[in-house]
Parts: sequence; C-alpha cells; structure tokens
Amino acid sequence: MHKDVKNKKKFEFAERLKLLPPYLFVEVDRMKKKAKDEGVDIINLGVGDPDIPTCSAIINEMVKSLEDPANHKYPMGKGKRSFREEIRSFLRVRYDVELDAEEEIQPLIGTKEGIAHLPLAFVEKGDTVLVPEPAYPVYNSGTLFAGGKPYFYSLKESNDFLPDWDNIPEDVLKSAKLMFINYPNNPTGAQADKEFFRKTIDLAKEYEIIIAQDAAYNEIFYGDENRPASILELEGAMDTAIEFHSLSKTFSMTGWRIGWACGNRDIIKGLAKVKNNIDSGVFGAVQDAAGRALINYDEISGSHRKTYGERVGVLYEGLKEAGWSLKKTGATFYVWARPPAEVSSADAVKKIISEAGIVCTPGSGFGASGEGYVRFAATRDTGRIREALERLKELKW
Repeated sequence: MHKDVKNKKKFEFAERLKLLPPYLFVEVDRMKKKAKDEGVDIINLGVGDPDIPTCSAIINEMVKSLEDPANHKYPMGKGKRSFREEIRSFLRVRYDVELDAEEEIQPLIGTKEGIAHLPLAFVEKGDTVLVPEPAYPVYNSGTLFAGGKPYFYSLKESNDFLPDWDNIPEDVLKSAKLMFINYPNNPTGAQADKEFFRKTIDLAKEYEIIIAQDAAYNEIFYGDENRPASILELEGAMDTAIEFHSLSKTFSMTGWRIGWACGNRDIIKGLAKVKNNIDSGVFGAVQDAAGRALINYDEISGSHRKTYGERVGVLYEGLKEAGWSLKKTGATFYVWARPPAEVSSADAVKKIISEAGIVCTPGSGFGASGEGYVRFAATRDTGRIREALERLKELKW
C-alpha cells in the first residue's frame, strides 16, 4: 500500500496562455446567455457569422462527394489539385493574378488556422511582429504562441483606419520579421487602395519583413467602386507577401472550415511545413464543395452582397438617426460606431445587451484603439435589424 501523499503538482496553464487576453467573443457570449436566461428577446448582431444558408449547389456537391471513397481517406496537406486549380482560376479571373497551383497556393482549414500557424514557420522567440489594433485577435495570439513579441500599431479614424508606417520606430522595423494587415478591415470596415499596398510592399522589402494580408472580406463589397484589390496584383508583392482568402463570409461557409493562402512560394512552403506536422489537411468532400463555390462565384457572391448591402445601409442610417457617430463602409458587413454619449465600449455593450437585448461587440476587445467604439454585424435580416434600431433609439444615454 502506498501512503497517501498530498499531490503538489499544479495543473497551471503554460505562460503562452497566460499572456492571452480573454477571447473577445467568449465574454460577449456570456453576457448574451445571461440576458437570454432573464427572458430577453435577443437580436444577435455580435459575431460575424452569416445567417444566410450555404447555397444548394455547394451542398449538393458536398453530398455527391461524400459517396466518393477517395474522400474517406486522409487528405494530402496541399489539398486536391482540382481545388487548387479552381483557386488558381478564380484568382486569375477576379484579380488578374497568375499563380502556380503547386507551389503558391495552400488550402487551409479556414483562414484562422493558417493565420495562427504562420508565425510558427518564421518567428523565433523574441522576434517582433507588427500587429494592427483594433484587429482580429488571432494576429496577436498566433504571435504569442510562436514566442514572438507583438508591436501594436494603431488604426485611427483620423487616418481612415490605415496604419501610419512613418510612425513606427526604425528599430522596430529593423527587428520585425512579420507584419499582419487586414483590408477590407475587421472591425472597422475600412478599405485600402493600391497606393497603400504599394507603400506597404516597399516598406516590407526595405526591412525584409513578411507581409500577411488577411483578405477574408475581399468579396463582401458594395458597388464596383468599392471592389477590393489583391495585394498580389502589385509588382513586387510576390517577393514578400502572402494573402489569406476565406470562403466563410463570401459563400456562407463558416462552419465548413475552408480557405486558402497564396503568394510567395517560400512563405507558402514554410506554412505548409507547419501544417504537415499539425493537421492532415481539409476533408476532400469539403474541397470539392468549395471548388463548386468558386465556379459559381458571380452568382452566389453577387446575391450575398446585395443582401448585406441592404442590411448595412439600414443599420448605418438607423444608427446615424439614433445619434451614433460613424462612417459609411463600402465593404465587410460590419458597422463600427461610437455611442451617442461618451462611454466605455464595455459599458456601452453591457447596457445595449441588458436594456435592449441586442448583442454587439465592444471595440476595446479588438485593441486599445477600439476603446469607445462598438461593432455591429449585419448578420440578421432587415426586419430584425430595424427592430434592433428601434430599441436602440429608446435607450437613455
């Protein structure tokens, strides 16, 4: 018989987890559940998860592909050649960008995992990574998991939510290994033009920095004048840049977990090497379905853009009428706004959820420069959005 010995072992989280701030949407979900438990009729304009169902053409392709025994085996890390060829064709037609399907395209289990894994391929402990704020939290968490040191650059309304590269100290640029950019931007809805991409490429080449452009919202835009470019369209981009594309928002496939990275072949090779040691690739039937989505790009994306454009317009006009301060966006399905009174983002969201039953996201959760803002996602039909706006108008600030 062993003597009872007090177990002194502590199941503590690793330091890398202790460095992470609370994941933004978990806290919002907690507040939402509390309000729902109290009997509040919730209108969820929080997480950017499309309410439009995946279209039947994609679903039918998936059902057909499930019968193929070849899809029941491990998918190869690079994915199916057929899917990569569809990606290649899409990039050629949509952006006039010609890529090698074998060396310059990497399918992903959603762009989130690709973004999170990229630093593991290139960032050593202590290396600097340029991270925007406010921004999608995964740029920061991926950096921390790789042992990198995030340098946060602010996206301010006074500069149209674009970075001011001249403001970043020389020593930071010299030590930077990787930079994240994201346009069209989540959470602000801001867009970047080719002149911005040109300056960014020139900066990156001068200081030998890898550019990671998150283009998840490139296909959610309103009017040809707002049609986003790919950074890969610009000369020199292939020397230093990788771009992440997602099928999640464009085709209402958030739950399918499918996207891709494309660009510089050495960067792609590094990302692929990490993935080959972590995952086994994207389920083959999902790749087949995603290929069908790209074939039907114009039909499906055009319909979705029309729907989101109407919703964003209603949300923008209603918030403006209710006294909120905001800029009209030409892309994404987000509206980034300041409440009618000077109040913290957290207090504003708490009030909106508890008193109006509307779930939205505190800007401060995206970074320090997001303080004072609230993000609304136009992921409910116009009827529910109008109802939400009526509730907001009744709030006393």
